[in-house]
Amino acid sequence: MASGLGLECEVCGFVGFDDGADGFFYCQRCGSQADGLRDTAVDHDDMLLTKENAGGMMQRRAPVLKPEPLSQSQPPSQFWETLRTQKDDDDEAGDGVGPTEPADFGRVPRTLSYEDYYSEIRMRYVMGVQIMIELQIKALVEQFNVCPIIVGMVEPVWLRFIASTNIFSDDWADKAIDDSESQVQEITQDAGVRAEHKSEPHNLLGKRSVMIWYQSLSKIIPLSHSLVISFLTCHLAREPILPTDIIKFALEGKLPYFAAFLEIDKQIGPPTNACPLSSSRMFRPIQAIPIQKLESLAASIAQSIGLELPPVNFYAIVSRYLKQLSLPANIILPHACRIYDWSMPPELWLSANEFRFPTRALVLSILIVSIRILYNINGFGKWETSLSHAIKRKDEKGSKVNHADELSQSCSSKSDDDATAEPCYKQPKQSNLDATEILVLLNSKYDELIDTSDHGKDLGRYLEYCKDVVFAGVELPFEDQEEDKIIEDLWNFYENKEDHKPSESCFLTPSSSHKRPLDHSQNKRTKTKKSKDNNAKTTLDHKDREIRRMKSNMEENKFCYIPPRKRVKRHDYLHYTRRKGEGAYVYAVHADYYILLRSCARVAQLDARIMHAAVLSFERRLEWLEKNMHHSLKQLHSYGDCEFCLDDNDGSPVDISKLNL
Repeated sequence: MASGLGLECEVCGFVGFDDGADGFFYCQRCGSQADGLRDTAVDHDDMLLTKENAGGMMQRRAPVLKPEPLSQSQPPSQFWETLRTQKDDDDEAGDGVGPTEPADFGRVPRTLSYEDYYSEIRMRYVMGVQIMIELQIKALVEQFNVCPIIVGMVEPVWLRFIASTNIFSDDWADKAIDDSESQVQEITQDAGVRAEHKSEPHNLLGKRSVMIWYQSLSKIIPLSHSLVISFLTCHLAREPILPTDIIKFALEGKLPYFAAFLEIDKQIGPPTNACPLSSSRMFRPIQAIPIQKLESLAASIAQSIGLELPPVNFYAIVSRYLKQLSLPANIILPHACRIYDWSMPPELWLSANEFRFPTRALVLSILIVSIRILYNINGFGKWETSLSHAIKRKDEKGSKVNHADELSQSCSSKSDDDATAEPCYKQPKQSNLDATEILVLLNSKYDELIDTSDHGKDLGRYLEYCKDVVFAGVELPFEDQEEDKIIEDLWNFYENKEDHKPSESCFLTPSSSHKRPLDHSQNKRTKTKKSKDNNAKTTLDHKDREIRRMKSNMEENKFCYIPPRKRVKRHDYLHYTRRKGEGAYVYAVHADYYILLRSCARVAQLDARIMHAAVLSFERRLEWLEKNMHHSLKQLHSYGDCEFCLDDNDGSPVDISKLNL
């Protein structure tokens, strides 16, 4: 019956059974009896009961534990601890026959072995991280409308990752101890084993083995990997969840991460003798993971477990960004999807390289190129032209300026400078859209694109955030009613002060409220005369002020302002370059392109220079594809002599001009 020792227990999943000396086999971990496995130790003929062998069949049998299935409310670590306690109590109670050997009167506590320590701390840590992942997946489905399919997808990803770490191998604990002893450490004379930790195993340097194993586990499987697994599962399900969303939800406390140790402690129970570390110490992160590292770690985990990742969901992500930027999706989205299908840049796949462009940067690069092509944003000074028209709109209330009139006025103002060029710029046939409206919109909404958290909007939400996330689990050792009363009084005072804010009229002096209103009828004529003279000056002052403000913002982001193009010779797509001057790169761009660039960089939470470098990289790829296609089309002439390209009847070559290319 040696083959029965390699079976898997149906209760706890452990592989290995011991012979109970009564014909049955029992699990080495939980002690449950194996079903369908029996050792008779006699021949088949001896099984016939007779008067001679009937007495030998009567013998004591060890008590059999009733198998109980695992449940969500009783995790395996706590379940196994309960089984150990039940086994000890049953052994002491006996089976009704009475004691068969002398026993002491006092209860002797069970001595924990070396294996008990590392097995318990390993299982509690893995189960704690798994519970954290389950809480995050549940929050993504319930609060952020993520497809529930991720609930079933996260389990195989997590289990395959655990198997790839080899933390359940037999030599993991010994290897962790050996690594700690091989490290160079400063040993002081006062260093020694504390009295409360004498029963625990220690390494040769006197360090607690429990802490060594915990540090090894936290290094192999950091708590931040729970966010990585959640993001990777959303990516596999083709959900438009970005790394910026995962980090934002975790920082705001909407995704269980910083305060998840409270729920973990409820499920796995308090610390045990084999694992004396509290849940707040094991499962309370200190800081969040960087956004760029989250994406690279997800790709690294996918490579380690052999997952073939799909590209990002371009359509859903671009639709989301267009909504944030308040741009017309029905015009821009189809054109951007065609460029995506045609180019398929490899940067849209997750990469383990932390220093590569993030995927959201390439998504927005395609979006920027599409907008520039559709709206012809190539340095023609659309934004500068809109500054003069903004003054006219304020003066003429209720009037609507036609986009065609604005374009003709901007072209006529350039006619004197463009003597050698075309008298008026004409947009290409494939683009009859005016960029002035979207540039003015993006420039006005730039400050609104800052992603602010909900808890920073008022004091009440911030205090609630500090209580639930920042200081989660922090309570006084005793109940102080006086302190609670002071806090309640201060909060009521703050709420009453907010409800009864003084109005602006309260700040007016009594003399000012009783003043006689001035008669401005005499000044109306003089103002109308001066308004015409100051109209042009006001327009120039407003335009110069806005341009200076734009230049200042560009200098803060290490960009250089280029005036609008005057003598235009080519009207095709304008390629920007970066040049190295005085030890640093100089990014010289027009204001139209910069307004679009910085808005996209802000919604993606990227630096404007990184966003610009991603756009330049994608433009080089498009240029390379166009050159290769042009070269391939030229090579079609050489296929005229091929026997497969000739007609069997007349042998005439293929007419390339008739091909639908």
